[in-house]
Amino acid sequence: MVEQVRAALPTRLAQAVVSAGLDQGRLTIGVEGSHWASRIRYLTDALRQEVGSAAGAPVLSVRVRVVPS
Repeated sequence: MVEQVRAALPTRLAQAVVSAGLDQGRLTIGVEGSHWASRIRYLTDALRQEVGSAAGAPVLSVRVRVVPS
């Protein structure tokens, strides 16, 4: 799932993604900093469509979380 999320993002944002999972239609993305989380949140509509297509499962919502390092 991480690779599918990274593929749907611009390069620098993709590098900030450290984890991702899809459970019951909710895509949860873990990133390395709050500034990256804010930027990725602007792209949630595109992520829902692209990751949903790649995963073959509907993505109903996206949650972006900062993962402690």
